[in-house]
Amino acid sequence: MSSVVRAAALRGLPQLVHGLGGDADGLFARARVPVDSLDNDDALVPSRTAGRLLETAASELHRPDLGLRLAAQQDIGVLGPLSIAVENSATLGDALDCATRFLFAHSPGSRVAQVPDPQSAPGVVGLLYENADPMPAQAVDHALGLFHRVIVLLHGGSYGLRSAHLPHPPLAPVSSYTDHFGADVRFAQPGALLRVPTRLLTTALPGADPVLREITLDYIAAHFTEPARSTSDQVRLLLARSLGSAPIHLAAIARLLTVHPRTLQRRLAAESTSFDALLDDVRRTTAHRLITETDLPFSQVTAMVGLTGQSALTRAVRRWSGRAPRDLRQQRPVAAAPGVSGGADA
Repeated sequence: MSSVVRAAALRGLPQLVHGLGGDADGLFARARVPVDSLDNDDALVPSRTAGRLLETAASELHRPDLGLRLAAQQDIGVLGPLSIAVENSATLGDALDCATRFLFAHSPGSRVAQVPDPQSAPGVVGLLYENADPMPAQAVDHALGLFHRVIVLLHGGSYGLRSAHLPHPPLAPVSSYTDHFGADVRFAQPGALLRVPTRLLTTALPGADPVLREITLDYIAAHFTEPARSTSDQVRLLLARSLGSAPIHLAAIARLLTVHPRTLQRRLAAESTSFDALLDDVRRTTAHRLITETDLPFSQVTAMVGLTGQSALTRAVRRWSGRAPRDLRQQRPVAAAPGVSGGADA
């Protein structure tokens, strides 16, 4: 079942499309999304539909930076009731905690989390954005771009962003990304993430009203139901986050879920899957994206999917697709976006 998102996440898109010379009414009619639903905090649209709207608009308007453009003109109000709790948090760390616990009220399939810095730099932490369903690149640009913009608005300006990481190659000139984020942007990374100073989380937010925050959180808890994640969904998210960073073992994932490895195996078996099957599927999805959407050397693809050598990648890709990695890359429908260096080497 596909995840959903509040229609308010697309707030401002009709005006943006119109301003760029497009037919916003026609675009939304084809997607079967009423334009007036964007002003209704209770209206939902499938995440895939929202993603297709962004991808279609970007393609038809020849604006590959559309997701970033939309994020740049939105504000925290698109989060609906959650925005009140976030804005009235005592610190940015408390605001992140709100988003971590209650982002499901805005987008049931999405989550944000604080993770160790992937570059292992002292005094730096990662703020991760992820979704239960694979997201098209425009939707990822928009989501991480909006995450960044919300922090800027809460902080009152630049907050010391070290770098932004995106899981796909650049869709537009790299300058479009660096202009939006005001920092280095790295592509074809394991996930969508902002690297920020740890001290940022202790920054006080002016005008915070703790009583209003608690009232809002009580309202969200009473009126919005957090979607139950299956064990396999939780494992899949953890695998996607860990892939390529270190050898992945069942025991390590079980530890993150605070269960015994045998308990995790039993729960996965009850859902008609297994740890090995999920790991293989996450590797397959990631390898296919890196092979068909980037020009990264196959040696780097091998490392990023957690395999031990290029021969292992070749065998795995043949098993998944019936083709060698080189053939799969040559048969992709469009060329990889400019700005991602490296060539095929296997």
